[in-house]
Amino acid sequence: MTGVNEIRSRFLDFFRRNGHEVVASSPLVPRNDPTLMFTNSGMVQFKNVFTGIEKRPYSRATTSQKSVRAGGKHNDLDNVGYTARHHTFFEMLGNFSFGDYFKDQAIEFAWNLITREFGLNKDRLTVTVYSEDDEAHALWGKIAGLPDERIIRIPTSDNFWRMGDTGPCGPCSEIFYDHGPHIWGGPPGSPEEDGDRFVEIWNLVFMQFEEMGGGERVSLPRPSIDTGMGLERIAAVLQGTHDNYEIDLFRALIGACEEIVGREAEGDAKPSFRVIADHLRASSFLITDGVLPSNEGRGYVLRRIMRRAMRHAHLLGSEEPLLWRLVPALVREMGQAYPELVRGEAMITETLRLEESRFRTTLARGLRILEDETATLTEGQSLAGETAFKLYDTFGFPLDLTQDALRPRGIGVDTDGFNTAMERQRAEARKAWTGSGEAKTDTVWFGLRDRLGATEFLGYDTELAEGVVTAIIRDGVELATLEAGEEASLVLNQTPFYGESGGQVGDSGVIRGPGGVLFQVTETEKRLGDLFIHRGRLKSGTLTPGTAVELEVDHAVRAATRVHHSATHLVHEALRQVLGDHVAQKGSLVDPNRLRFDFAHQKPMSSDEILRAEAIANRVVDQNDPVSTRLMSVEEAIAEGARALFGEKYGDEVRVVAMGRNEGGRTPVFSLELCGGTHVNRTGDIGLIKIIAEQGSAAGVRRIEALAGAAARNYLAEQDRRLEELAALVKTRPADLIDRVRGLVEQNRKLERELNDARRKLAIIGAESIELPLGEASGAGIASDPEVNGIRLRARKIEGLDPKDLRSLIDDGKKQMGSGIIALVGISNEGKVGIAVGVTPDLTHRFNAVDLVRSGSEVLGGKGGGGRPDMAQAGGPDASRADEALQAIRERVEASA
Repeated sequence: MTGVNEIRSRFLDFFRRNGHEVVASSPLVPRNDPTLMFTNSGMVQFKNVFTGIEKRPYSRATTSQKSVRAGGKHNDLDNVGYTARHHTFFEMLGNFSFGDYFKDQAIEFAWNLITREFGLNKDRLTVTVYSEDDEAHALWGKIAGLPDERIIRIPTSDNFWRMGDTGPCGPCSEIFYDHGPHIWGGPPGSPEEDGDRFVEIWNLVFMQFEEMGGGERVSLPRPSIDTGMGLERIAAVLQGTHDNYEIDLFRALIGACEEIVGREAEGDAKPSFRVIADHLRASSFLITDGVLPSNEGRGYVLRRIMRRAMRHAHLLGSEEPLLWRLVPALVREMGQAYPELVRGEAMITETLRLEESRFRTTLARGLRILEDETATLTEGQSLAGETAFKLYDTFGFPLDLTQDALRPRGIGVDTDGFNTAMERQRAEARKAWTGSGEAKTDTVWFGLRDRLGATEFLGYDTELAEGVVTAIIRDGVELATLEAGEEASLVLNQTPFYGESGGQVGDSGVIRGPGGVLFQVTETEKRLGDLFIHRGRLKSGTLTPGTAVELEVDHAVRAATRVHHSATHLVHEALRQVLGDHVAQKGSLVDPNRLRFDFAHQKPMSSDEILRAEAIANRVVDQNDPVSTRLMSVEEAIAEGARALFGEKYGDEVRVVAMGRNEGGRTPVFSLELCGGTHVNRTGDIGLIKIIAEQGSAAGVRRIEALAGAAARNYLAEQDRRLEELAALVKTRPADLIDRVRGLVEQNRKLERELNDARRKLAIIGAESIELPLGEASGAGIASDPEVNGIRLRARKIEGLDPKDLRSLIDDGKKQMGSGIIALVGISNEGKVGIAVGVTPDLTHRFNAVDLVRSGSEVLGGKGGGGRPDMAQAGGPDASRADEALQAIRERVEASA
């Protein structure tokens, strides 16, 4: 039992048998401690359990926790590769008691595990206790049978643990393994304690007090246990070496590197191989936990780790990118224990390959310039800060890389000069910004971004995290305090809230803090590319900058938005397959309730085209394939066929989202797009896509509106309800509704024809010869055609008549009358109104139909009219004045007679 994987399993199994819950490792980006850059110990995920804020269904736990120490106060980066036990990434084995067992059982578990389960020789074990902890001293003697000289009292803070200036704390007890006198070093507390002979393998923390501040310390009502054993250290002991890099895991990774490079890990090359093996682990696990290389925060630390490894690959003579070729070896060694490595293998590979390809260009160019600039410098001298800044600003050569490259020659860098040049550039940028005509609040955001740095986005992997409020803004002014009931915008160091961009709306949710603080986030925006602004109202409590808070995204809103965003990608590609390659996104909106997608296309889509696009998109939904995300350069992504989204701004590195499979298509992947938004895990999570509208948006641009997931199902359920209701109204079953409605339509048409015929007769022969509902025809001459100064005048207003039918009625009326004038106003069911006048041939020498129709049209609000002396027609917008128009014609006849 010496392999790393077996040791990890045996440790967890031991504590499982002793009533502990085996808890999965938490991510490397802490969700519950915004003060930490990375998870650096096993207790981080249990911090709120120890303080009583969080309750778990178990009181004992055991973990193998992924940990990174490469940034902030826990930074071992520069030592990695040159010592036997420094790592950027390591695994911490631990067992925890939350108010359950205490010192006696913790010591007993530890002793039984390492001496019985792991079989270590107890004569090689030495323990330390805090100098004032008589209880622990006595328990080690009783349980382990160790003599007093191997239970060493340590009076310093090394053996007293604190969570912070206040909070839980307690004494520690450390277990050391003696590698033997052939290795230099002495026991803990001795002058030679820094040697490699005695190595700490396990630390037991007895959390029994609470630090109240001001030196006051009180006993906890339920003391707890927190332990940590480095997996790499115990593996070295069990495999008979004092060097962590000689254990099976590192031998496998270094061996894979040796095979690719073509040289052995010996002599001056040995540290480089170790750096590569260690940094490969750290980089890969950080990438799987959502950290991507950047120039800010965690992303900068990752980039620094990656580039340090890449420089050592360069020192080994590797001519091509190396690290990405080692990923399969890492997955083989650790993928079973950490399945996220298997799931993220493609993402890790692409990220490493991209970063190393770009870095090699930077490295070669920077080293040439650096060599020229330092040709006259000798050991003990320093490179000018302005020169170092020029390398950074113009050629992308980081300061730490410049320092690392010059260190072997004993040449330093004027960092003060570098920082002065950096600040001067920032000041110039601020000046340019404030003079660009932007609003006052935008100027504030620029200043905050410059002072605070970017907001770290955690939302690809979580909807719940902790952060620190770094600024409170209202009306462009920073506030020192925000009181309940007041509205403001919050800036935090990190957030799971998505800021509106790329067509996707920003998240909403709540931010909670101590003292009952509750801030309702109504919208989240992104400013300056990476500064997240949380807008909302403080519902209760008082909030100040520097407060540590818990951020919780509204899960229902995020989930529904995510569904619609992924559906947008599928609809986009489906439209291309149906309409052609000319389809390109011209705008989009994605929110929890719908998606709107504008695309280039010259004509309306047919019903068949809409149905085909919908069917293609839903076929990919039904595949239920994983949605994968990779990091690539824009150029590489476009070369692979990824589609950039309209209006989106991209950096040097982009997220490429792949969805679905083409069935016999040109490419194996159905949809491949550059996108920084949030998406579903599998296409099946979308559930259903329903296109509900297609219309024009602008010249040459069409717009699709669609629903997905629950919104689509609710829409179809509502359509079913309406169908049932409609079927009930016409007294049939939904299945027979089309035939029933078709019959009713035909019946209605028949009745309309009959009604129109009746109206025609009414217009020609008068109301006394036909029965119609009261009000359908009115005006002068309903009963008979009166004479005006001896001239027969027939005037009619006819409801429900299309104005285009007036001409034929005028002709028929003149024939029926023999001699006279006929004036008709027709009002359609849609409200259109027309007026026509006919004069029989014997009267055209006295009356002009054009003049008569114009007098009526003016009353209707029309302008003029046209025709012949015997027949003229016009129109107007005001149907309510039809009777007045007919009266105007009557008066004109009276005046002319």
